[in-house]
Amino acid sequence: MKHDPSIRIGPAGWSYDDWKGIVYPDGMRSHALEWLCKVFDTVEVNATFYRPIPPRTTAKWAGLVADNGNFRFTVKLWQRFTHERDQQPNELDVQLFRESVKPLLDAGRLGAVLVQFPWSFKRTRENRIWLGQTLDAFSDLPLTLEVRHASWDRPEVHRGLAERGIAFCNIDQPIFRDSLEPTERTTSRIGYVRLHGRNAEDWFREDAGRDDRYDYLYSEEELRPWVEKIERMRSKVDEMFVITNNHYRGQAVVNAFDLQAGLGQREFVLPEHLVEEYPRLKRLVASAE
Repeated sequence: MKHDPSIRIGPAGWSYDDWKGIVYPDGMRSHALEWLCKVFDTVEVNATFYRPIPPRTTAKWAGLVADNGNFRFTVKLWQRFTHERDQQPNELDVQLFRESVKPLLDAGRLGAVLVQFPWSFKRTRENRIWLGQTLDAFSDLPLTLEVRHASWDRPEVHRGLAERGIAFCNIDQPIFRDSLEPTERTTSRIGYVRLHGRNAEDWFREDAGRDDRYDYLYSEEELRPWVEKIERMRSKVDEMFVITNNHYRGQAVVNAFDLQAGLGQREFVLPEHLVEEYPRLKRLVASAE
């Protein structure tokens, strides 16, 4: 298989202290995005989930990836619309998020906006109304919906997303009661996959920190079914986004390289310091030669 530029694979986020000396070389002076856009065609923006980002900052991000014409950002929607549901968002909330992503949209660098709800967001009448209003507020943007409760994985939900032109986010997550299991749904011109890891012991532990939950490295055997799913999905969409969210100590980067190799993308360059940290990557170096 030749490198398919419409399958974009990359990690969720880029600003992690524990990536220093593992993903990024010691003493690196360039911005992390400049480094990442040399080896990946996408990265998922996490910062927008926590707060609206000033447009001057997102404009800077667009400039930092200028050397990779195929690079696209995916951007998480502000949690005001997905997790803080005690009060309905107002027009200013909508405007603030729109202003954040406008520079990426204007630069042709916005691949998708991820509307991600937690497991607790179940398919009730109240939540269906909330979801509909949220999707309507950003209907002109390329949206992808991530839900984690199995109650949403229904034909009528898939049809509704298809009618709106919204992608269904297929996820790999630790399985809990009524958790959404791995799927390969395509409901728009975009296909979207997110791999969170399978650290079930810490994922559901109340006192677990972010690093605890996302401390997981997929094996080649665990990724193989996803490679097959992605290949089947690719035949039904215009472009694919595959995001690895198991970020702790750069494991998301390792698995992103694994997926590139599994999908026949042999044009990657593996950093020596990353191979030293994860010797399993040596097999990819050998296969690419």
